[in-house]
Amino acid sequence: MKRLIKIYLFALLPISIFVSCNTVPSAADNKKFKRPDKQINVILLIGDGMGLSQVSSVYYFGDKTPSFSRFSDISLINVSPIKLKITDSASGATAFACGEKTYNGAIGVDADTNEIQNIFEILSVQGYKTGIISTSSVTHATPACYYAHVSKRSMQYEIAEQIVDSDVDFFAGGGESWFRNRKDGRDLYPALIQNGFIMDQPLKSLTIIPEKKYGFLLAKKGMPTMLEDRGDFLSDYTKIALDYFTQSESSFFLMVEGSQIDWAGHDNNSEYLIEEMKDFNKTIDIALNYAEQEGNTLVIVTADHETGGFTLSTNDGDYGDIKPSFSTGGHSATLIPVFAFGNGAENFRGVYENTEIFHKILDVISN
Repeated sequence: MKRLIKIYLFALLPISIFVSCNTVPSAADNKKFKRPDKQINVILLIGDGMGLSQVSSVYYFGDKTPSFSRFSDISLINVSPIKLKITDSASGATAFACGEKTYNGAIGVDADTNEIQNIFEILSVQGYKTGIISTSSVTHATPACYYAHVSKRSMQYEIAEQIVDSDVDFFAGGGESWFRNRKDGRDLYPALIQNGFIMDQPLKSLTIIPEKKYGFLLAKKGMPTMLEDRGDFLSDYTKIALDYFTQSESSFFLMVEGSQIDWAGHDNNSEYLIEEMKDFNKTIDIALNYAEQEGNTLVIVTADHETGGFTLSTNDGDYGDIKPSFSTGGHSATLIPVFAFGNGAENFRGVYENTEIFHKILDVISN
């Protein structure tokens, strides 16, 4: 793989905004405030495989008010990769993380396999803390695009090696088998610890040390499903990450992925999908609550693509009953919704390409 790295440069210009100490932004009217002494935080929540019907499912099958109703800035993105009409997660996540369309299967590289600087690499030199949380493996396509550069998403041993020296400060998810007891005999835990990571500390004894990094590999491959009683992993570790970043007093970029919405779509399993969506919905509320309470934060919720051709149709013509159904076991070409709240949310309106997520985030940070 070629080592040419494309570098994006931008100026971070502090803006002073006078705000009452008692001001708290509400999600209803999308009021925003920014601290003049600190850059904007970003929480990007990616519902892998989540299209509009998946979003709609929590309105009909959810057990709480959908978090999506708390957003006022909503838009659509086209997620097609180069040369093809339908993307995979690797190409879609590279567009988000690096701002450039590429081929399916690419992790942080362009069409010629040149490395593209990702948003974590850009922001870390500005003093940002960074983190990823995923219900799949942390080496899976979507999270990998925020720290790795490989020509094929299947290169998970190589992807795991790259997180050791990456700009990631916090990670949680599955994927332990890519780090220890590997086929090549390597154990990456000593290198992670040497580079400042505290690994797999039990939550009951967890004490946040802002100067350290934290890694949690909680399953051999992907995390259990919600139907297998995964519990509150996604929301709990999102809270832990936000607490860690808050204590560090640094601006941060946190990517949270509800990976198994996609897996449920591939399985054409509506019960599985709806439970994953309900879990993702709960985690979105955590992010929105943080943005409301702390301010100085942009929350974005979107997806890399839709999976399953999922729809909510009538049950044999009964308009009082909904029957979830699927049209494919793969991905679809539908446009994907984007929900934005907080500082700079007004920039996420209209219909645009998925690469604009990257550029719009950097524009918000630099203005």
